Amino acid sequence: MLTSSARFAMARPRAVLVAALLLMLVCGGFGATVKSHMVGGGYLTDSLESVRANDFITENFPGGNPNLIVMVSGDGGVNSPEVRAEAQRVTGELGGDPNVTGVQSYWTNLATRSDLATALKSKDGKRGLILATVTGTDTEVQNRAADISARLDGDHDGVEVRVGGMAGTFADINHQVEKDLVLAEAIAVPVSALLLVLVFGSVIAALLPVGVGLFAIAATMGILRGLTTVMDVSIFALNMTSALGLALAIDYSLFLVSRYREELANGLDTRAAILRSVQTAGRTVVFSGLTVALALAALAVFPQPFFKSFAYAGVAVVAAAVGASVLLLPAALVLLGDRVNAWDLRKPVRRWLGRGEPAPRPIEATFWYRLVTGVMKRALPVAVVAAAVLLALGSPFLRAHFGTPDDRVIGTFASSRQVGDALRQDFNADMAASAVAVLPGFHGDAKAIGAYAEKLSEVPGVAAVLSGDGVYATGTKMAAGVPQMIGPNGTYLSVGTRIAPYSPEGKQQLAALRAVPAPGPVLFGGAAALNEDTMDSVISRIPLAAGLIAIITLILLFLFTGSVVLPVKALLLNMLSLTATFGAMIWIFEQGHLSSLLGFTSTGSLDLFMPILMFCLAFGMSMDYEVFLLSRIREEWLTSDRGPAANTRSVALGVARTGRIFTAAAGLMAVVLLAVATSEVAPMKLFGIGLALAVVSDATVIRGLLAPALMRLMSTGNWWSPKPLAALHKRIGLEESAPVTEGDRTGADHHHDAHDAEADAHAAGEGGRMVSTLPHV
Repeated sequence: MLTSSARFAMARPRAVLVAALLLMLVCGGFGATVKSHMVGGGYLTDSLESVRANDFITENFPGGNPNLIVMVSGDGGVNSPEVRAEAQRVTGELGGDPNVTGVQSYWTNLATRSDLATALKSKDGKRGLILATVTGTDTEVQNRAADISARLDGDHDGVEVRVGGMAGTFADINHQVEKDLVLAEAIAVPVSALLLVLVFGSVIAALLPVGVGLFAIAATMGILRGLTTVMDVSIFALNMTSALGLALAIDYSLFLVSRYREELANGLDTRAAILRSVQTAGRTVVFSGLTVALALAALAVFPQPFFKSFAYAGVAVVAAAVGASVLLLPAALVLLGDRVNAWDLRKPVRRWLGRGEPAPRPIEATFWYRLVTGVMKRALPVAVVAAAVLLALGSPFLRAHFGTPDDRVIGTFASSRQVGDALRQDFNADMAASAVAVLPGFHGDAKAIGAYAEKLSEVPGVAAVLSGDGVYATGTKMAAGVPQMIGPNGTYLSVGTRIAPYSPEGKQQLAALRAVPAPGPVLFGGAAALNEDTMDSVISRIPLAAGLIAIITLILLFLFTGSVVLPVKALLLNMLSLTATFGAMIWIFEQGHLSSLLGFTSTGSLDLFMPILMFCLAFGMSMDYEVFLLSRIREEWLTSDRGPAANTRSVALGVARTGRIFTAAAGLMAVVLLAVATSEVAPMKLFGIGLALAVVSDATVIRGLLAPALMRLMSTGNWWSPKPLAALHKRIGLEESAPVTEGDRTGADHHHDAHDAEADAHAAGEGGRMVSTLPHV
């Protein structure tokens, strides 16, 4: 298949490149509006108890569970004429909006509801709140909240108006993520291009991966926009899948272009070098992409739209990156030929420094060969020390605490964050963190509800309970005559709290509230209940997702290598690398180290969605380098005498031939991911820094130290497989062929490596017919 696609691209290269350019323009144009069609969260599902509780209130008591909070502040206090006038203007504008219901405020309740008005006024008397509910689907709510924020947010004659609440928070996140994407790509693309020039020397060679990367970005935008027409797609997918597409496209192009230049240097002509590159590096790219795509596909087992959007979009983006690499690059390379090495910037630099051309060095004299040889001489101590260091780095993960994100994921410049900080610090009860107890179908005595409310108010940390019978604070009835909260389909109670809903104390308070005997079936909603229900829903699916990824990886690597030992080794090394990465992320983002340097607020918990997403991505990317390294080691092994010494030399040669390439690839991928980490949204920082650390540690500590040490310790056992499985692999395993034909060599006295020598010995025939295959394991 790969040979056929490469020949197709080489036969009509201009048509292929023009078609790719047109497709890139169409996808880019179609995907230009994708942001306005994405959702800010995607963390919830309709089956959760807390979601059903909130839906009940929305359907039966419009405005009873506000998602928009407007804070009006002034130095003169909430009762000063200027603050009151501004509050009345905001209240009137919200009341006149057909998409807003349930508008109430400190000022509207001051005369008739002094108890509720007190809850809506800050402790110092300088801030007052306006509560409302923005109606519509998740996407409509966020877009409408963004429009409201644009109209209301600002300073007016010394009076500050800030828009927050859940709707305002997601509107701010959406806007910031869109801005951050532009900045990240503005950093990643030129820096990657510069680094590629340093890696290749040639400007032309460096531009090829960049071009494929730009195609991947445009394709990603089009894919995401297409997905929004059939499902909810998380706004976080905008940055993450764009970064993934760019990073993988550059990665895969780097592998292919490097192999092509190597084959040219080994004496193959242009077409034979392209075919050989596609069949070796291209085969590795396809296999690596398949591993990454299947790791991402495992996210589909989670019910949340957040994960599903990454599963579907991630698979499509990986497919686009792989397809562009194995189809567009052969078309470009056949047009360029040996001009791929043109504009070599190293030559003028050497002339300027007065240095001549470097003399070619044997492979045994290279840094990577000497490093790996030294590692394998001390294989056991190196393996023990490296594993111990990675486990120590991962130890903070044992003390991890997870929660769902709130307004603190964004910087203090955002109005929703300012409102959230004020609610947590300056008000007796955090109106954004209130719990709700819903009794659907309740038609009993209102006194029973009052007694239930009184018991709820006695739970530690509860500021007040609002029911149809009155307002209760610490067990005392404060006032009566509150709005009707008992309807034909049931009733609900609003429970104000002083405790952060995502903290361990918030979880304990929710358990205490649920333990209070209710006068009927009860559903709990609100921030703490949403957090607990969501965590339970996600955690229950983790074993299934992890099991699928492990099984898929073991099967694919067996098909790739014919060994049952190497897949297990790869799985264990990946887990070790990811453990260290997650431990570092807990240390930084949960425990708050480096928070001032990186510009985020530690909340004492970590967003559970990000580690799961990072695990799937990092696992796939780690396999990317594993497959690339094993491919070259296996090439050397297949041409050897299959003895213990041959195993050691194959590992050394494989690392020596690929070390510089996968280290450069890891550096380039880290640049793209760290560009994402410049975001002002904390989960994006976590995503970028965490994955960059995972990629770099995997390409250095794992591939440079642990993998060679373990392969030396296992010796020829690396390639062992039971006879039935060995026979199965011979029938269905993935093998590669060497398309070297008569007349391909351009210089008879050119130095050949072991693989090329064997290919020369076996190649024969005319017209490019493939006549030999590498032997099976």
